[in-house]
Formats: sequence, C-alpha cells, structure tokens
Amino acid sequence: MKDNILNLAGYQISHLIKRSEISEKEVFSFFYRRIENIDKKLKSFVEVYHPPLYYQGDSSLKGLPIAIKDNICIYGKRITCASKILSSHIAVYDATVIKRLKKAGLAIVGTTNMDEFAFGSSTENSCYGPTRNPWDLEMVPGGSSGGSAAAVACRLVPFALGSDTGGSIRQPASFCGVVGFKPTYGRVSRFGLVAFGSSLDQIGPITTNFSDCAHILNIICGFDEFDSTTSKKPVPDFTKVLNSPIEGIKIGLPKEYFGKGLDNEVEKSILDLISVFKKLGVKFKEISLPHTDYAVATYYIIAPSEASSNLQRFDGIRYGLRLGDDLMSIYKRTRKEGFGEEAKRRIFIGTYSLSSGYYEDYYLRAAKVRTLIKKDFEDVFKEVDVILTPTSPTPAFKLGEKSKDPLSMYLSDIYTISVNLAGLCAVSFPCGFSLQGLPIGAQLIGRAFDEETLIKLGSAVEKETDYHQRIPPIGVD
Repeated sequence: MKDNILNLAGYQISHLIKRSEISEKEVFSFFYRRIENIDKKLKSFVEVYHPPLYYQGDSSLKGLPIAIKDNICIYGKRITCASKILSSHIAVYDATVIKRLKKAGLAIVGTTNMDEFAFGSSTENSCYGPTRNPWDLEMVPGGSSGGSAAAVACRLVPFALGSDTGGSIRQPASFCGVVGFKPTYGRVSRFGLVAFGSSLDQIGPITTNFSDCAHILNIICGFDEFDSTTSKKPVPDFTKVLNSPIEGIKIGLPKEYFGKGLDNEVEKSILDLISVFKKLGVKFKEISLPHTDYAVATYYIIAPSEASSNLQRFDGIRYGLRLGDDLMSIYKRTRKEGFGEEAKRRIFIGTYSLSSGYYEDYYLRAAKVRTLIKKDFEDVFKEVDVILTPTSPTPAFKLGEKSKDPLSMYLSDIYTISVNLAGLCAVSFPCGFSLQGLPIGAQLIGRAFDEETLIKLGSAVEKETDYHQRIPPIGVD
C-alpha cells in the first residue's frame, strides 16, 4: 500500500477513497508518517496540525491533505510569514482559497516555510531557519515558496499552495522538480494573503503533475467579492483539456532568454524538451521581448515600493510582536528586532523609491517601463500561442552561496518576474536533471486567462517523459 500511494497522483488517491479501496484514515496516517520521518531533515513545515483541519465537502480531491504557505490566513491558526514580528499572530478569518479548499473536502495538515514575507529566492530568509532541497540537502529549495515545493517533491503531501510575486512558486518548483503554477493576476482571490506586492501577488498550486494542478485550479479560481481585483471571467473546467491534442500550437522562443548567463545543462534540457514538443506536432518561432533587460530593475523598484507600503501596518501596535515602552520606542524596537535583514533591505529600497524628490525618477519611471514590458508580450501573442523559456538560469545553488550577494540572488528570478509585471499566467515543470542529479525546470508563459493551453501542453509532455514521477532519494528511504 505504501508504494501504491507514493506513486499515485492526488486525484487517483481520492478515487481510491471514494471506491472504499483505501480509507481516509490510512491516507492521513501514510502522509503524517512521512512528515514525521522526513521533515526533520528537510524542514519544510512551520507547523503541522494534529488533527488536520477537515470539513465535509465534495470534489475530485475530497479527503486529501494539503499544505499551505505560511502567508495565507487560516482561521484560528498562527500565520507568521516566517517573521519574528508576527511570531504570535493568530489569523482571525479564513483566506478565500482556504474556504474553497475546505468546501471541496480537502484537509489542511499544516503551514510551510518560506522566505520572510516572501522576500527571497532560497527560503533562507526565514526566522525558522532554511528549508533544504530534497534532492541535495546542501542546496536551497528555491523561494519564497520553498517549503511548499520541497514538501510536495518529497511526497509529504500530494499538493500545496504557494504565492508568486516574481517567481516564488515557479522558481522553487524548478529547483525541486515539481509543477508550480502561477495563474493570471485576478484569476485567484488574494483575500487572506498577506500582501507583498499588491499588483503582483498571486496564489497558485504546487503539485507533482498537471492533472492534480488542474483539479486544484478548479477549486481555487474564480471571482471573489472580497477582492476587487479578481476577474468575473468564467472559470473553465481545467481537467477537460488534460488529454487534448497539441498539434499545431505555436510556441515562441524569446532570444533574450537564451543568451549569456544560461547554464549549459539547463539549455540542453530545454532543447530536449523542444524536441519532445516537435514530435507532438508543436510549431516553434523565434521571438523577441526587447524590454527584458529592464525587467529586473523595474521589478526591484515596483515590488519593494509596494512592500514598504504594505508592511507599514506591522508597527508593534496591531499585530504580533510588541517591544518598547512608549510609542516611538515601540515602533523602533519592534521593527528593528522583528524584521529580518532582507525585509529591512526591501523596505528601505521601497521607501526611498517612493520618497519625495525620487518618486518620478524611480517608481513612476518603473511603472512606465512595466507598460512597455506588458506591450512586448501583447505584441508577441499576436504571433504565437505560448512562450517557452527556462524557469531559472541554473539548477539549485548551495545554501549560503548567494546570501551575501543580494544582486546575485535577485537575478535568480530573471526569467520569471516579467510574467508578474505583465499579469500573465505561467507554469514551471520538470524537463530534465543536471549531472549532479538536480532538477531543471521549463517555463511556459500564456496569455492572460489562458491557463488551459499551459495545462494542455504540460500534460502532453508528461505522457512522453517521466521526470514528474521521480522521487528524491530522501523520500524513498
């Protein structure tokens, strides 16, 4: 039974439960044992719930456990964003995605580690210490949703939720060898997600395969009256495109993503993937996204600016930690001792960018470039249906390797941040392994609200490869 569950997709396990071939109790016992035995090395969880939060509901994933990134509100449970400043804070309501998961009959088994307030690309910037990559414990799992990606890769849970502001679902999915989906901005409610960059943030699923990804998207997508930025566009049944032919789909290859800085092994894996797509009848065309070179600079003005504004609320008065005796000392001590170094760095950058005398030079100019980046995609999507790129320029790097070099760390997201600036949908999925045995991810970028095409392409590739079925060595002991 152990091997059977380990090698099944989540929706397949749910089918076994519905047919009474296995009980929910057996399923939970299996996954709880894996968390207990494996996570002491991995450290992907912040908190594990005993018993899980489970409400009666019905869906294709009924009766299955799911883990939640520690920046999404779960009523009555701690939500810390991996920061000392929120170490004692208890959520007073459910995020909309949590309500929908409960209604669908999924069980929340705990919260996962992350970079503090989602500020990072390695899950090293956490007050709980770093999460480790399940394929090599000396490597980072990516970030900021590194805990969710590592837990899913090791089959501690069938799936998890993460958040993506500039690649925080897709980059750790690439490093850990799983599927990480960033839906279109407005497709999933942000109500109950602790805000980092309000014009960039999006909640999405991390799974081992595209079928489970489609099932989760069916549950969490859709308009929400509590989030005015959600779209009223109808949500399709994403599972209906899982077995669709992909012949004739045209994929663009942006020349800006295949140049200097791209690791040779990553490039080879992408070229191998292109061969698989061609075999399935997909057409390719070289394209150009000319403002790509400005994406990192644009993002690291806009995102910290929004972050500095959003984090003003953490002042020692209303939430979590409070240190000091009078108002001014409370502000100073709480923020000095409560925020980590990366959080402080981003607050300083954002506050400076928004300050009087610099607003037009920095934030306003970045907003204008953002419009140009978005137009690049709009122009390209007149010629192609989807864009294919690497997810990250390299496989996972060593713990501590980039922690003293912020710019080097920021460049880890060079291929993912444009998607958030343009508000598009994108997914990372495994397309190969390095000679060191580390996963390599490919990224598909789609038009706004065209998640279906990404799922169609990804699920077709899964039938031709076995990368998504591989389990890290630590997970098969």
